[in-house]
Order: sequence, then C-alpha cells, then structure tokens
Amino acid sequence: MQIGVERSKAVDQRRVFVVDDDEITRAALQFMLHDKIETHELATPEEAFAGGVDGLKPHVALLGASFLKLKGPTLIGEFAAHFPDVRILIVCDKHDWPTAVEGIKAGAQGALLKPLTLEAVRKKVDTILRRCGAPPIVQRSVRK
Repeated sequence: MQIGVERSKAVDQRRVFVVDDDEITRAALQFMLHDKIETHELATPEEAFAGGVDGLKPHVALLGASFLKLKGPTLIGEFAAHFPDVRILIVCDKHDWPTAVEGIKAGAQGALLKPLTLEAVRKKVDTILRRCGAPPIVQRSVRK
C-alpha cells in the first residue's frame, strides 16, 4: 500500500495518461500524481492510441494544449473513440486558454492552467474521477 494515501484511493484501479510534448510538464504531472493514482507519461497521442501502456486504457487523459493547436479540437473526439469514457483535461499556459476552450467545446471536461501546483492538480483529477470524498448525491423522489 502507498504511504499517506487514503485506503479508498489506494485500491482504486483507475489510471491517468499524461500526454504532452513537453518532457518537463509530463514528469512534473507524473510526480504530482504517482503516489495517489496510477500515472503514465506518453509523448504523443499516437503513442497512447497504439496501445498506451501495456494495452491499458486511461480513465483520465491530461492532454497538452500543443497537440490541440497542431491537430485541432477533433483530437478530443479521437481520444473518445480510442478510449470510451475517458475524461480529458487540457494542460495549458495562460496564453493557450483559447485553445483549451475550443477543446472543452469539443468535449474535454476541463483544463489545468499552468503554473501547476500539487494541490490543484490532485484536486482536479480527484474531482474529474469523482473521488472527492463526499458521498454521492442521491436524488430522492418527492411524494405529493
């Protein structure tokens, strides 16, 4: 079991793919998440599509905005086609925010804005995985 990890999160079998052309960003995100969730670094979307890591599929993809600039917002649909139910967060600088917004309009669930902090990254990934620690909202029927 990992040290300092809540039991419910330690047995969680979900995983994150960090797909960014910036090696430093990939390494930083992998470092921030690796003790909380299974995290893998990939240099290109094609590497992820070609089987990723031992044929595993991600539950969350942290996608660098540079790929959206290069390939356009249709890349979000390609991820969804290769990995059904994947949740996508776009990693971007402040000046890349318009690109991130295009990705969100195309189906991404949100963005991580640089500078990245440990707390913000973990909170966003936990939120996107619905691992906030709060009990699920139960909708109750109303009697008349």
